[in-house]
Amino acid sequence: MVSQLCWGCLSTTGLRQTSRALLHPAPAAPQHYRQLTARTTTSLFHTSATRYANPLQKKSKSMEGAPKFRESKSARMRKPKKATVDRGRPPAIGERKALRKRIVLSNTNALEVPGMQEFSEETMVDTRIRGSVLGLPVPMIDQLRALQAFKPSQGWSLFRRPGVVLRRETLEMGRIFEGISTEGPDQGKVVKKVLTGKRACGKSVHLLQAMAMGLLKKWVVISIPDPQELVIAQTTYAPLPDTNPVQYVQEKATSELLQRTVLANEEVLSKLHVSMEHPELKSLVKPKTTLAELARLGVQDVTIAWPVWQAFWAEINATAPKTAQKADDKAQSTFQNRPPLLVTVDGLGHWMQESKYRNADFKPIHAHDLALVQHFVSLLTPQSSNKPTMPNGGVVLFATSGSNSPAVPTLDIALAQLKARQQGVAESSAEFPQPDPYAETDNRVLDLFKQAASKSSSSPLELQTLGGLSREEARGYMEYFARSGILQEKITEEWVSEKWSIAGGGIIGEMEKLGKRLRTVL
Repeated sequence: MVSQLCWGCLSTTGLRQTSRALLHPAPAAPQHYRQLTARTTTSLFHTSATRYANPLQKKSKSMEGAPKFRESKSARMRKPKKATVDRGRPPAIGERKALRKRIVLSNTNALEVPGMQEFSEETMVDTRIRGSVLGLPVPMIDQLRALQAFKPSQGWSLFRRPGVVLRRETLEMGRIFEGISTEGPDQGKVVKKVLTGKRACGKSVHLLQAMAMGLLKKWVVISIPDPQELVIAQTTYAPLPDTNPVQYVQEKATSELLQRTVLANEEVLSKLHVSMEHPELKSLVKPKTTLAELARLGVQDVTIAWPVWQAFWAEINATAPKTAQKADDKAQSTFQNRPPLLVTVDGLGHWMQESKYRNADFKPIHAHDLALVQHFVSLLTPQSSNKPTMPNGGVVLFATSGSNSPAVPTLDIALAQLKARQQGVAESSAEFPQPDPYAETDNRVLDLFKQAASKSSSSPLELQTLGGLSREEARGYMEYFARSGILQEKITEEWVSEKWSIAGGGIIGEMEKLGKRLRTVL
C-alpha cells in the first residue's frame, strides 16, 4: 500500500536525516515521487562515514613478528650470515688438464736396483734376459715425453727410474726392427699390425717399447697418443678445397703433431735436407733447408700447418731428389737416404665412427673425412707397386684401448673378420663372422679392413692379441718390485703362481696392483 505522505512532508517534521551512504540503495520510485524530490535530494558524494568512523589502531610491537595469514607458527631459526671465503684465483686455462696428465717418472724414495741393464739395440733382441726389467736410457726419456708415450695410469712413479719388461712380444718386435734396418730379405719391408687385448695387458707400454726401438735405430718416429682429441670437436677445422668427398683439415692439431715429431726426432731431421720443390711453400723453403726447419714452419704458423705436413711427409718418404728439372749428378750425390718410419696410434676405436664435427648441413662428419685421420688410416690399405706409401720401410702399429674406447660394433666385427682371414677361414664359410643384419653397420670400416687384409699385397695387415705374462716373466717382474723396496714378500714359485692366477693369467696391470700393496707385519 502506498503511503499518502510524501517525502517533503516527512522532511518538515524535524526527523533526523540518515546519511545515504549508510543506507541501502532504495528501489526505483515512481515518476511523480522523483519529480517531487528533485529539489530536496542531497549529494551522495560526501565524507560523513569516513569522518565518523573509528580511528585505526596502531599495531603493537608484539604483533610485528606474528605470523601472517596461513603462515607457519613454528619457531623459525634465523640462519647466520655466511662469512665470505676467499677462494683465491681460479685455475688458468689448461691447468687442470695439465695436472690430470702430469707424468712422474722418478721416485727418490724407491731403492736403486743394482745391476739393472739398459734398453739398447743388443738387449732388445737378447732372449737370455727374457723376463727382466730393463731401464730406459736417460737421454731417450725426453724424446718419449715429447711423443707422449707415457700414460698417467701407468705406475712409473713407483720406481727410481722408468723400466719395461722384456717379454716375448717385445723380442719378436725387436727382431722385426732389426730385419728392416739391416741388409737382408726384410730390408725396406713395411709391417702393419693392430694390437688388441684385455684391459691393462700392456698395449700402451708395447707401443712405448716400439718407440724406444725406433729411436735407438735412428728411425723417424711419429705418434698419435690420443686419437680421441681429433674427433671430439675441440679444435678448429675447415673444408679443403677441391676434395670429393669433402675433406676437413685441422690446422691446430696438425701443428701439434709437427711439434711432437720435431722435438722427438731433432737429431735425425737436422741431418736431412729438402730435396723437392713445394710450390705452396716456395717463398719459405730454401734449397738447404733441413727437415727440422721445415717442420718448425708449421709450428710457428698454424695457417700453413697442413701444407707443411704434406711437404714433410713427402720428404721423409723420398727415395731420390725430385725437382722441376731432371736431377743432376751433384744433387744425386748429395741426397741422403731417408730412414724407415714408425707410426703409432693408441686408441683406434675413436677413428672408426662418426666424429662430433658437423658439416655445412649440420650433419655429422665421419672420422675418415678428416684429412689428418684419413692420412693415417690410409696407411693400413695395401701399397701399390708404382707409388708405395712408405718406400723406405717401417712399422705401423695401431692399438685398441680397453680403458677409453667407445662401443663400435662395426669395429668388433671387422677385427673378428681380420682374425678369421688370418687363420685361413674363407668368407663363404659358415664360421666366418658376419655383421648383425638388424644392426646398423659402417661399410667404410668393413671395406677398410677387408682391403688391408688382402693377401695379394706385399704388406697385409696383421692382428696381434696381447695376453698376460708367462710365469717366468711374472717372476722377473715381481723380483723387480722386491728389489725396488716396494714388495716386502719372499718371491717363491708358489707365491708367483698364486699371484699369476689372481691376476687373470699374468695381466701385467693386475700384477702391478698386487706388487705395490703394502703389508704390515705385526
